[in-house]
Amino acid sequence: MSRNVYNPRAYLTTMKNVRAGLASRTKVLSSMERGAGTITEISEKSRISYACAAHHLRLLMKERIVTRSGTKRGYFWALTKFGQQSLMR
Repeated sequence: MSRNVYNPRAYLTTMKNVRAGLASRTKVLSSMERGAGTITEISEKSRISYACAAHHLRLLMKERIVTRSGTKRGYFWALTKFGQQSLMR
């Protein structure tokens, strides 16, 4: 039986951290380590659905781990300085 290794920043203080959510947020964060991108790019890199990626990006934004910039037609999501420092540990 293999153990899943979750990213430490994938844990949220504002809600329950069920396994599926932790796994999805870990995939999102690992894909974002390679650089900023749109939700479509992030969902393709992390191999999760667009809706799932959008949901977890909003949760991570509330925790100030990621940020978005741009207009409603094309948001670019990137790790914040806090998020980057946390991933380096």
